[in-house]
Amino acid sequence: MKKIIILGLIAMIVSTSFCFGEEAATKKENRRGGSRSRGRRWKLATQAYSFKKFTFYEAIDKTESLGLHYIEAYPGQKVSKDRMDVNVGPGMDAEVRSEVKKKLKDAKIKLINFGVTKLKNDEAECRKVFDFAKDMGIETIVSEPPEDAFDLIDRLCNEYKIKLAIHNHPKPSHYWNPDTVLKVCEGRSNMIGACADTGHWMRSGVNPLEAIKKLEGRIVSFHLKDLNEFGVRKAHDMPWGTGKADIKAILTELARQKFRGSFSIEYEYHWENSVPEIQQCVDYFKKTVAELRSSRAKDLFSKDFSNAVLEGKWAFEDGVLTRKGGGDIWTKEKYGDFILSMEFKVAKGTNSGVFIRTGNYEWIPWIEVQIEDSSEKEISNHICGGIFDIIAPSKNMVKKPGLWNHMNIIAKGKRIIVVLNDEKVVDMDLNNWKTAHKNPDGTKNKFDIAYKDLPDSGFIGLQDHGRPVWYRNVKIMKL
Repeated sequence: MKKIIILGLIAMIVSTSFCFGEEAATKKENRRGGSRSRGRRWKLATQAYSFKKFTFYEAIDKTESLGLHYIEAYPGQKVSKDRMDVNVGPGMDAEVRSEVKKKLKDAKIKLINFGVTKLKNDEAECRKVFDFAKDMGIETIVSEPPEDAFDLIDRLCNEYKIKLAIHNHPKPSHYWNPDTVLKVCEGRSNMIGACADTGHWMRSGVNPLEAIKKLEGRIVSFHLKDLNEFGVRKAHDMPWGTGKADIKAILTELARQKFRGSFSIEYEYHWENSVPEIQQCVDYFKKTVAELRSSRAKDLFSKDFSNAVLEGKWAFEDGVLTRKGGGDIWTKEKYGDFILSMEFKVAKGTNSGVFIRTGNYEWIPWIEVQIEDSSEKEISNHICGGIFDIIAPSKNMVKKPGLWNHMNIIAKGKRIIVVLNDEKVVDMDLNNWKTAHKNPDGTKNKFDIAYKDLPDSGFIGLQDHGRPVWYRNVKIMKL
């Protein structure tokens, strides 16, 4: 139960954008023109072709119902029931484009990719597609151009700052084999790469995981699919994680590669009512990404304390971090957005705390999550699980002295969440603390600074307040 709750919170916080930290370009990426782009996110989108029996506006509505914020359009889909004479694509006039932009904005959905569309070695025709993409805010054009068009396309990609993703339809299409994609990318800029269609690879007898490894550094986007059979042209889509593609292994490999790009759900089955199965894909993606994030957690303090600043005496005894008296323990590293997970145990009368985002090794100003023997106390902003002197926990969830508690502290931007013994007890927005010495409910606090003005990163410390306290399995994961 504990793991499910925490994974759910992680997925909720990161929504449908998933960042795996800063990207360091590998030698392989450099050889292939890889990018040093930093902090880019995994974007989960629908491919509107999943809803080919509906209009583009209906595809937007279905995407919104799935809780997603990105969509990939394809050429030829009817714009709306009121615009059945107009197809999505460069042929849309200014009025229709304006209407489509408003529809997307109202739904809080961004049109990120367009394809699979035709591009050929004809500059005038190519510019029509690129002009359309630029006007609509599209980041990537998905296509299967002839090889003689790549000099032109590479030049246009760099001029318009729009990427080209080479799609792979099944054998015998020209790009069914990832080796062919690599060949045409060789020597090209990092604006050229692959749109990896895992389903079509499976139909062609290509192992998607091996193809992704081969294309490392050259993947721009995905048409991510999980099919019921391998090597069969008529195989059909399955909810992710239930077919033969091994989606979890694919996502794990992409996390290792520090892939930065988009995943479009192109679900080509149960055309009339595919949303329930697409929702399963979305849920599987969120759960798997949350698990990948959790696996990246590290010890807050190393066993030799080489990453700690010890003001007093602390020791690890059988894996338990134990206060010996004399002062706090602090990280040497500053942390901004993170999930801090720990177990703790208090003695009778213990009063301690966890400091986060502290600008120096001093107490004030600070955000302190209270650690206290308070199982029999009334709820206040001084009991365990609350933010000291700022906000009380919604419930008193701390166990009696001598019993182990589990706590997660999640910091994301101005949002701070505390989960104590499987119960979310604090969910606060620091922006609501606008005045020094004053809480939003009008009560006073001791701090000379408005909490909205606190630094967005800082040191993490465990307080020595003169009474025994024990910690174990103290892990942190940067977001």
